[in-house]
Amino acid sequence: MDNHSYNFPSDCTPLTNCKSARKPAGSTVVNMGNAGKNPPKDYLIWSLCNTLYVNFCCLGFMALIYSIKARDQKTQGNLQLAQECSDKAKWYNILAAGWNMLIPLLAVVVLVLLLIHLGSSQGSFDFFGEDGFQNFMKLFSW
Repeated sequence: MDNHSYNFPSDCTPLTNCKSARKPAGSTVVNMGNAGKNPPKDYLIWSLCNTLYVNFCCLGFMALIYSIKARDQKTQGNLQLAQECSDKAKWYNILAAGWNMLIPLLAVVVLVLLLIHLGSSQGSFDFFGEDGFQNFMKLFSW
């Protein structure tokens, strides 16, 4: 566009302050999306720990998959799907952590019951007497 063909208002030129040609300022609305909401957690560290420790029935691995999906969806801006994957990862982590604590607890209970049974039966080692530790170690010697 040529500068000579552009029509300016009579009291307004490009380098002067022109108040009469200005329109009143309107309001601008900027949609920030979910600015007030916190993004969902992805539970990635918890999933890694459950995957590396025991990982009964691959529950820790399933939690890790959903944690990665939640993180991917969060970075893409799809917070609804990220929240769904985050919830699934959380519940898989809870199940995996429960199984991870249950297995060692069951092993301790079985060992205690074994010791009580062997200590109370006729003709067995006396685990709770004066030579209890030596008798216990005899079980593991050839």
